[in-house]
Amino acid sequence: MSEPKQPLPAKLFCGMLMGDEALFDEILNELITKFGTPDLISPWMPFDYTSYYEKEMGESLKRRVFTFEKLVDQEELPDIKLFTNTFEQKYSDQGKRCVNIDPGLLVPERLVLATGKNFTHRIYLGKKIYADLTLIYKKGDFQALPWTFPDYADEPMLSFLRKARSKYMFEIASKLKTTDRKRKL
Repeated sequence: MSEPKQPLPAKLFCGMLMGDEALFDEILNELITKFGTPDLISPWMPFDYTSYYEKEMGESLKRRVFTFEKLVDQEELPDIKLFTNTFEQKYSDQGKRCVNIDPGLLVPERLVLATGKNFTHRIYLGKKIYADLTLIYKKGDFQALPWTFPDYADEPMLSFLRKARSKYMFEIASKLKTTDRKRKL
């Protein structure tokens, strides 16, 4: 019998896709009020992998990703996605989004993004939100899956995620040592 165990807290990850880079700081500052200080922010990455968003958001889209210092409980992902959806609506113009925000969780084994869209590989979390298993960490690196979005499988994103995972693993190790020390006292 498998015994349920409390999962590790996760590193909160957010990806923002937009055409107008000037919106980034404003939206990030609003996210900071909810999630705290970001600890890693990527450079801008061109988003030319698909034309899926062009009709709604225009051409010449760019992506920027970041993580937050404060670790979060994994069961918070649906609420986090619902919260970020409010910013997509707030920064809409005549029903068209100016920003797409992809929150997700980085844990030792994987990167999971939150979405409101169901698909064969997505697991329902509740509150109309699904978990998209985007990347797995295996054999010392991130591995793309057949359904991984092309930008998440590309080297600029993977390079950022390696740094984020390394930082996260250090944080988890420190947290576990502190917990063990407290138990011994």
